Amino acid sequence: MRCPNCTSKELGKIGFEHYYCWNCFIEWSFRNGKYAVYQVEEDGSLHSLDDLFEDFAQAD
Repeated sequence: MRCPNCTSKELGKIGFEHYYCWNCFIEWSFRNGKYAVYQVEEDGSLHSLDDLFEDFAQAD
């Protein structure tokens, strides 16, 4: 598996189908054939980046 943003293989698994990229510092999940991509804010909250990653919204 690779990061949908930077294609790095330096990933961490946070939960069931939920991952973190140690290279570009984003989180994403993969459910029902769709990606949901998030930026981790300074306070630890997640900000959706799905509008920037529309190409990844539906997996091939």
